[in-house]
Amino acid sequence: MLLQELFSSEIGLLSVFTIGFVIVMAIFLPVYFSKKINEDVQNDRK
Repeated sequence: MLLQELFSSEIGLLSVFTIGFVIVMAIFLPVYFSKKINEDVQNDRK
């Protein structure tokens, strides 16, 4: 019942997409910044 309402209503779908987006950003940003920091450290050593 709850899952049906979550995936069938507009606000439910918006909530699912928002939660998914936040999770993807929580994974992407640390990985991206870690790579950039490592590149900067490598460039400073040269």
